[in-house]
Amino acid sequence: MSKLSLALTLAPVAFFVYAYAVYPAFLWLAQPFARRRRTAANAPWPSVTLTLPVYNEERSIRAKLDDLLQLDYPRELLQILVISDASTDATEKIVADYAPLGVELVRLSTRRGKTAAENAAGAAARGAIIVNSDATVRLAPDALKSLVRAFADPTVGVASGRDVSVGLESGEATRAESQYVGYEMWLRALETRIGSIVGASGCFYGIRAEIYDADFPEELSRDFASALMARAHGLRAVSVNEAICFVPRAGSLGNEFRRKIRTMARGLETLWYWRRMLNPLEHGMFAFMLVSHKLCRWLVYLCIPFAFVGLALSATESRVGLILSIVAAAALLAGGLAWERTLRSRTVNRLVSFAGFASASVCAGMLAWLKVLRRQHNPIWEPTRRPA
Repeated sequence: MSKLSLALTLAPVAFFVYAYAVYPAFLWLAQPFARRRRTAANAPWPSVTLTLPVYNEERSIRAKLDDLLQLDYPRELLQILVISDASTDATEKIVADYAPLGVELVRLSTRRGKTAAENAAGAAARGAIIVNSDATVRLAPDALKSLVRAFADPTVGVASGRDVSVGLESGEATRAESQYVGYEMWLRALETRIGSIVGASGCFYGIRAEIYDADFPEELSRDFASALMARAHGLRAVSVNEAICFVPRAGSLGNEFRRKIRTMARGLETLWYWRRMLNPLEHGMFAFMLVSHKLCRWLVYLCIPFAFVGLALSATESRVGLILSIVAAAALLAGGLAWERTLRSRTVNRLVSFAGFASASVCAGMLAWLKVLRRQHNPIWEPTRRPA
């Protein structure tokens, strides 16, 4: 194999191994040298605005509001604010039923997307801490207190909850998603011990009101950018293991596939907008973590098409290259078959589920890069419809 074909072939493998194995190993080894921080355990509870951007969530909104009203937090310090992105179903009527209980509704006159709804929330929020959640997730009763307690540390600007992926283990084709979520939460816990996470969980996270940008670009991802906002203000973003958020797995691999395309494309656009954060001379360890956790992962998908070019070149150069090309083609076919079977059935075995999930993730990553390179902005938001 020539140096060119070898480099093209190995590039996505190298980025994958570094992002998912070498980088976490570095964080784990660096823990003994991390600075220990303590929060004031008896600090008074701050006022909180809990925002809930929704679009056509009539199936979920009542249970979600009941869930929020049962949270263990001083009610006089909690503002619950629902922002409807011009919903056309019964969502707003249901929310209005909760007005006597203090639930407030802000309605956008035209549909503009999740970030636009979050911008509108910033203008109406009264709390010192603004906490965002999704309509289809559920919070542990003490989750809000656990999340807000992190802000007793004056160096913390953003606190992110711990997602727990839930579903019927024996009956869902998307159970590989749960394993990935568990890995991601473990990695964020390591990053927190070292200093700062580089992106918050969109399902449940809080940010200080003074750094909340109510004019944030509507095509970008606020949950990812919140950690970058905190860093720009000299603050940290942390993951709070005790702030548990139960996230139902997507009802189908097709829904998860579309969500991954949207999430990654918006993430890439957000990283480009905040590209100054990648400068290690200015942002030191944070820049290193941002490159390692986000950029290197996404570069895997950008490099995959070039890897096939490298394999095609190597197949004409040597017998080893030909064998590798055949193995790659067989793996591609097997992944495609697993994906197709996973789409058709909700009762596939664990191996097929994992292969289908991996294939969908790879295709989603490549399509996300294509959208970004073609400058296809899509601020309009289609929420992931998750089962109860």
